[in-house]
Amino acid sequence: MNYKSDFNPYLCKSILSKELIMEQKRKFPIGIQSFEKLRTQGYLYVDKTAMIYQIASTSIPYFLSRPRRFGKSLLLSTLEAYFEGRKDLFEGLALFELETQWEKFPILHLDLNAEKFESIKGLDAILSRYLDKWEDLYGKNEREETLSGRFEGVIWRAYEQTGKRVVVLVDEYDKPMLSAISDEKLSGEYRKTLKAFYGVLKSSDRYLRFVFLTGVTKFAQVSVFSDLNQLVDISLKHDYASLCGITKKELLQDFEPELKILAKKQELTVDEAFDKMCRQYDGYHFAPEAEGMFNPFSVLNALNFSDFDNYWFQTGTPTYLVDLLKESDYDLRLLLDGIELQPSAFMEYRVDIRNPIPMIYQSGYLTIKAYDKKFNLYTLGFPNDEVRYGFLEFLMPYYTNVTKLYLP
Repeated sequence: MNYKSDFNPYLCKSILSKELIMEQKRKFPIGIQSFEKLRTQGYLYVDKTAMIYQIASTSIPYFLSRPRRFGKSLLLSTLEAYFEGRKDLFEGLALFELETQWEKFPILHLDLNAEKFESIKGLDAILSRYLDKWEDLYGKNEREETLSGRFEGVIWRAYEQTGKRVVVLVDEYDKPMLSAISDEKLSGEYRKTLKAFYGVLKSSDRYLRFVFLTGVTKFAQVSVFSDLNQLVDISLKHDYASLCGITKKELLQDFEPELKILAKKQELTVDEAFDKMCRQYDGYHFAPEAEGMFNPFSVLNALNFSDFDNYWFQTGTPTYLVDLLKESDYDLRLLLDGIELQPSAFMEYRVDIRNPIPMIYQSGYLTIKAYDKKFNLYTLGFPNDEVRYGFLEFLMPYYTNVTKLYLP
């Protein structure tokens, strides 16, 4: 056969063996943060839209804390597509059947994730750039001189001009504070600026349809948690524990072909490969008695490359955590066997180098292992082997003179 002239792509399935067909991998959304790109370019999507609809159908302002690489940006992009009325992007998903109106709302989407925050002027410039973009759409009042005043004005004009209440989405609201965690003066300046900026969300409540903020950690001093008292923190709520991440059921149902390929490449049975995936990447619990969640970034990489590796740690240890541990006198060796704490000791970060546990927990290096309801005590520990290995090999040396610590 002359393959150059006679090959028919429509007959490829009859030419290829079943084994080769099985090993044709689907497109995994590794690093994809745009829901539109994911849906229009054929990437695999684990359907979370029923839960997203449940959240978006209310007018409650929400906050969600999750570790890096857990899909927070994609979640906000999905919410943005929903509030844009992009029905076409949801075809075949649960939300497509649930929604009947498909209204379009004005959206103000602030993404602080990719920016570098080295000075207060830098933060002001970034916020001003977003405000410029929104003012190009909805107009500007020259009397609005402060960042918070401009933000409030944009929200009001967007409401007046469209007749629709405004959707505000903030991705990684805490990035400026995290970047200055070891600089008390700069951190204070950031908090002052963001206190006024985020505080607008309370005074503008009548014009807002929906508000959702994400971040890595919950800073107790920032006004979104002190002044904006109607903000609902769902970070530890059982109903939303699986909003970001992958469950065991989703892994088995949505990734069955790739699990088979992984098992074959690693010379394991499918059950053995699944068990190793659980030990390596599972174990995040975001609420008491909630099901365990897999780290989505590590799972997608492991299945994409058909290899077990420490993918989450290869993306780098957060600078803010390294800086905090360098200054801390907390004995991190206490974490090796798990620690018991009341929620107030790890839920909110209070810029206290004597207690780095809230930052370690909210950054994804610890998770809930057990909960004693009678005494309101949580047991925190490493979620899985990947995190335990990374903590011992990469984080502990920043804190202790011991340069190498090995897993037992």
